[in-house]
Amino acid sequence: MFAVHRSNGLRFLRSGTRTAAFQVRHSSTFAVWNPPKQAPREVPTPLVLCSASHWDSGTRNNIPQIFATMLAEKGHTCIEVDFGLPGDGEMCSSSQDLMDRLSEELKVNLHLSGSPFPPVIFARGFASLIAQAYISSHPAQGLFLISPPPSNTSLFPSILPTPLGEFDYELKFPVAVMACPTEMVQLRKHSRLGQDELVDLIEIDNLEGRDAFLRIEQWLDELGI
Repeated sequence: MFAVHRSNGLRFLRSGTRTAAFQVRHSSTFAVWNPPKQAPREVPTPLVLCSASHWDSGTRNNIPQIFATMLAEKGHTCIEVDFGLPGDGEMCSSSQDLMDRLSEELKVNLHLSGSPFPPVIFARGFASLIAQAYISSHPAQGLFLISPPPSNTSLFPSILPTPLGEFDYELKFPVAVMACPTEMVQLRKHSRLGQDELVDLIEIDNLEGRDAFLRIEQWLDELGI
């Protein structure tokens, strides 16, 4: 393990055989986890693991870092992005404006990672909205959401500043949703993804345990990644 401190520059840290590059763009923290030399393979498709600690501050949200380290050991290049509020002077007039700015920030961070391949995007909680805003306008090879909100409507006015319409992108790529049993009940009732037969629904008690990681590995194998 190593500590990460926010700064305005770029720094490289080494822990064992893993290298991470950290950069802050606006208020997000960006990190790249490269496969170690002893990894069994090197997968060209990057995996992007998104979190939003500002909005999910009341919950434990270290899943992206946990899975990034484990997936890197398997040969995946993992890009970890933790979103915060837009920077100074970038006030958002609506929830749609907020999504547009944060999804553009994700686009810039992916460009900085240097990978030419469309990613598979993982996102938890509020970051699920940012990921869906991104894939509505940009290519991706897959989308894996962990404990997403049951609907955008459910976040106004407690979290979102204005009502946000539900996403209507076409499911032209594999999509999975993983949640604990109580969350899955709500997703099946209120979520478009929870009711779509094309979406893989993965119900599991421990979202941070080995079983969850194995289900992610299985899903990636089914994608051929």
